Amino acid sequence: MRLALLTHEPFYPPSGGGSAEANYLVSELTRRGHEVHLFCPDFPDRDAVAARFGITVHPFTGWEMGRYTRLRSLKYLAYPGALRRLVRRIARDISFDAILSQHAISAVAAGKLKADLDVPVVMNFLDFLTGFMESWPAWAMPRFVLRRLMAYELSLPKRHDADAVLTVSDELARRFAETNYAADRLHPILYGHDAKLFQPRTKNRGPGTVAMHGSFDTHHLGPIAIRAITTIALDRPETHFLFIGRETDTVKKLAKRVFAAAPLAKFECTGFVPYSEVAERLGQATVGIIPYESSSGTHCAFVAKLVEYAALGLPVVSTPLAGVKSFFGDEPSVRFSAFDGGQFANDVIDLLGNPPPRAESEHLAGRVAAELDWPVICAKAVDRLEAIVS
Repeated sequence: MRLALLTHEPFYPPSGGGSAEANYLVSELTRRGHEVHLFCPDFPDRDAVAARFGITVHPFTGWEMGRYTRLRSLKYLAYPGALRRLVRRIARDISFDAILSQHAISAVAAGKLKADLDVPVVMNFLDFLTGFMESWPAWAMPRFVLRRLMAYELSLPKRHDADAVLTVSDELARRFAETNYAADRLHPILYGHDAKLFQPRTKNRGPGTVAMHGSFDTHHLGPIAIRAITTIALDRPETHFLFIGRETDTVKKLAKRVFAAAPLAKFECTGFVPYSEVAERLGQATVGIIPYESSSGTHCAFVAKLVEYAALGLPVVSTPLAGVKSFFGDEPSVRFSAFDGGQFANDVIDLLGNPPPRAESEHLAGRVAAELDWPVICAKAVDRLEAIVS
């Protein structure tokens, strides 16, 4: 099959969950002999990366795109129209058998391209993008506007008669089903990890390192995280807080609030760390945390951080997010706390002093390796694509 793969994220190097999945998805597609045409924002060493993956890249060069660019929201709103025009221009000379979109932003373009090109469209939703905005203050996102944006995002599959929808969680699939989109076209494939990189650590961990990695936005590190980390720092001043990832404004705000209350807190943010090196840095940790705020977006997420903590055999404390609780809810080494910073802190402190038996963490690591390795996840996605095209 000749596939047009659409995404709003630069393909390489991976900067977040969506771009990581795209890398492994492309590898599975080309392994099966499919011809992949990638439509995405331009990125460094594009030609070399395209040759390495065996794909054709059609770069968007209109403006810089990425998680940390200025005016990000406005660029996201304008991107689907520009992406649609780019695909239509290339499609004058190349006939595609199917279109696969990554995330809601590209799904907007894919839906319209289904009518333009008369080809099957599969929409892959790795999150509920507008649902995260529920944690924004009302002055930044008026609630009547937010309700319309959320309804529009959830309407995309039915509005454009998508041939299939892949979702990152059962919870997100349920929300699409509530729009009367056909249930038999919904396929939760969850979210994966690289089992070759993230393997159980056999060495003894440090006595008190609380870690978090990946991207850090307001829904990741809001009031719950601020109160929890401050409480832990005051109660256990020897605790080392390790944030593995880019030092965003949200991290800076967190550090400022923590140091104001606990000046001697041991707080470290590494800056960007390549995906291939994250597991090694997490090997220092005693407990992995996911102190997310409650929103439709966070409840629909299948949090990559949790998958990777579990793969390493790292005990976890998380707020009770529906998307991950359905998979990890019965695992003793994953403690689902409350949407309350004080209770979250208590659970972390308890886990620091009373870690679960190693056998429990190793059992979960084995389950994650068997069920959530990227080749397993991407095989499900490609199986669905092949079924649609055939």
